[in-house]
Amino acid sequence: MDDTPPNVPQLLASAKRWFDDALHNSMRHSGEQPVTVAQAAVFAGLDAAGTSVAELARRIGTTRQSVHQAVHGLIGMGLLEQVPDPTSARNRLVRVTEEGARVHHKALRTIDAIERELATRIGHDAVTALRAALDQPWGTPPLIR
Repeated sequence: MDDTPPNVPQLLASAKRWFDDALHNSMRHSGEQPVTVAQAAVFAGLDAAGTSVAELARRIGTTRQSVHQAVHGLIGMGLLEQVPDPTSARNRLVRVTEEGARVHHKALRTIDAIERELATRIGHDAVTALRAALDQPWGTPPLIR
């Protein structure tokens, strides 16, 4: 290829992979069952009372089939369960089990530690600026012609 520097989407994807690898490796090293990136995304998209597979797919930006597969893997690990939706006899909600809540809280603590490690590597001001930039409302995605 050429010597063109990476663009922002490439840099964001690389940073996401760095965090995912750090979290996955840290959790596995501490004795937790390994979860895939897709399974971790399911956890991030769940509401406390439960969320439908269709809603999870919308939030994550993937297909219902992909979410369904991730959910069933997590159910098999004892981290999630499906329960009837009290507002619809046809739907089921996915929610975290007690074990899933324990693992999720551990993952959140691990992410905090990873962020602190990043701050020691690139500087606290850089991490603060990165958070501020990513937290800004970017508006509707533009249509460039």
